Amino acid sequence: MIKSITYTALPGLPLVEPGDSLVAIVVDGVSRAGIEVAAGDIFVLAQKIVSKSENRYVALRDITPSSRALELAKVVGKDPRHIELVLSESSEVVRTRKNVMIVAHRLGFIMANAGIDESNIVQRDDEKRVLLLPEDPDASCEVLRSGLSQAFGVDVGIVMNDSFGRPWRNGVVGVAIGSAGVPSLQNMIGAPDLFERPMQVTEIAIADELAAAASLVMGQGNEGQPIVHVRGFSSKAPANSASALVRPKDQDMFR
Repeated sequence: MIKSITYTALPGLPLVEPGDSLVAIVVDGVSRAGIEVAAGDIFVLAQKIVSKSENRYVALRDITPSSRALELAKVVGKDPRHIELVLSESSEVVRTRKNVMIVAHRLGFIMANAGIDESNIVQRDDEKRVLLLPEDPDASCEVLRSGLSQAFGVDVGIVMNDSFGRPWRNGVVGVAIGSAGVPSLQNMIGAPDLFERPMQVTEIAIADELAAAASLVMGQGNEGQPIVHVRGFSSKAPANSASALVRPKDQDMFR
């Protein structure tokens, strides 16, 4: 049984630029924190720094809005070039209202504005830039897991988190959009409850719970703590990717 889990933000991290090695940044941060990495430790990284390192920037001046983007801009009240990017990253527009588009991202996430953001990124005088999600968050996490496991000489897990709103609830929480080396979704169906009755439907979104807790340490504003070291979590469940957390549309009762 898990007795406690410790979350530690790595100190003194630089602003990430395209092409930067996140493995090297984590290794340096761990050294500054005085952490001796052990087998089973997990690193949670904010999506934004992964996107920055992978150069997922897009300059709005390079985007020509479609007729659909121009129409949606009248409803949403956003730059039609931004809306065109949201459409290009999405498979479905789920809902729209003033200032918000809820879409099905091409990776399956139901989220606002396809995760395209302009907060906490450097803007240049001659162009306005936005930042897209990584092309393949699970693959990005696997690269990080492999590199960090080799650097530290022990197997570690990786979770990439992002901030999501939720239906029927105010506020945002950290959610896992990528993972490697952790059981992102644990199937508890058939396991006994406290009175030895087999559970019928329970699945645990472990990666989401790790991501949400790490977000409390990272913060949501200008804290500058996008990498968190996690110690104390253990599970006998097999590792699976964060894509396992995405509910198929035909099982979604609310779309």
